[in-house]
Amino acid sequence: MTFLRHVTPALALALAACGSHTPGAGEPGGAGGNAPPPVSVVAVREEPLSISAEFPGRTVAYETSDVRPQVNGLIQARLFTEGEFVRAGQPLYRIDPAPYQAQVSSARAALTKAQATIASTEALARRYGELVKINAIARQDYENAVASAGQARADVAAQQAALRTAQIDLGRTTIRAPISGRIGRSLTTTGGLVSASQTTALTTIQRIDPVYVDIPQSSADLLKLRRQIMDGKLTKDGKAKVQLILEDGSTYPLEGDLLFTDVTVDQATGSQVLRAVFPNPRSLLLPGMFVRAKLVQGTVQNAIALPQQALTRDEHGDAVAMVVGAQNKVEQRQIQTGGTQGDKWIVTGGLRSGDKVIVEGGMMLQPGMAVTPQPWNPNAPAAQPAAAAKGK
Repeated sequence: MTFLRHVTPALALALAACGSHTPGAGEPGGAGGNAPPPVSVVAVREEPLSISAEFPGRTVAYETSDVRPQVNGLIQARLFTEGEFVRAGQPLYRIDPAPYQAQVSSARAALTKAQATIASTEALARRYGELVKINAIARQDYENAVASAGQARADVAAQQAALRTAQIDLGRTTIRAPISGRIGRSLTTTGGLVSASQTTALTTIQRIDPVYVDIPQSSADLLKLRRQIMDGKLTKDGKAKVQLILEDGSTYPLEGDLLFTDVTVDQATGSQVLRAVFPNPRSLLLPGMFVRAKLVQGTVQNAIALPQQALTRDEHGDAVAMVVGAQNKVEQRQIQTGGTQGDKWIVTGGLRSGDKVIVEGGMMLQPGMAVTPQPWNPNAPAAQPAAAAKGK
């Protein structure tokens, strides 16, 4: 009693404050004890997943032909419009044919002369053949006549070949398209002197429907992909389909087929070239364009895919996820990933089918805390984090 009479007013007020403590949020009996913070979760499911990757690529013409002259002469006329579609065999240029017409006439005359000679020598050989039987002439004379007839026949064959060669050269004075395709600009004009030995092309024809796309890929990545297929982790479904993303970010409307993988690794870059072919009916793809090729590499039969925001990193840099366990209490799981696919992580270990992984509202949560799980809706506003719930 003596002690109570000597208590100061300030000390009494402090004792009263200690005796009137109210439990806080999350504490037993506190205001938040009956309302655990809400979190958005996704249920883990194992399902087949197509694995695709994007690689830079360049378009290449399906066929390319540099048009060069095969005879010498002056260009008399250009017979096409630059940039138009030309067909195989279509005349493109005309070289002055006069010298080659003269060569054809000369070769034809020489052939006529040789044919006249063969008639007389063969007749002489026949007559000598009759005379030699009755020993009317020396056998040497008969053999000389037979040899002259054979030489005359050889001269005829040679002149026939010369005439054919002259006719071929005359035909080459009209330069024709070797393939069908889109023709480029002409690098020579009427009156220009051309030669059969020149290295500069007169023009170039390119066939661009269909069109190739060459895609360099790391040989190490290809080796990893083959091993995954051999180990059964990845399955290959027939001929791979390829999609193109154009330079303006749009997607090319037609799919292509992967044709082959080059058999040689580039020593400078350590990459192999994949070649795909695409239909190009509207000539939208032109040779030399840079594109991005989306290639379906295979299918993982029992894959787990999670939204990227569901994964975080611990202090060691390892991937972790917050899981709603028994009695709706938070558990932290260390997981293994196999890269990304679009906006999702591919999980290879640490989770099993049926686990509820927290996607939103998991900030400031600690293992063992009780939460209120609700299905995650990617189009809905983000759930309130636990820290905000404590502050209410």
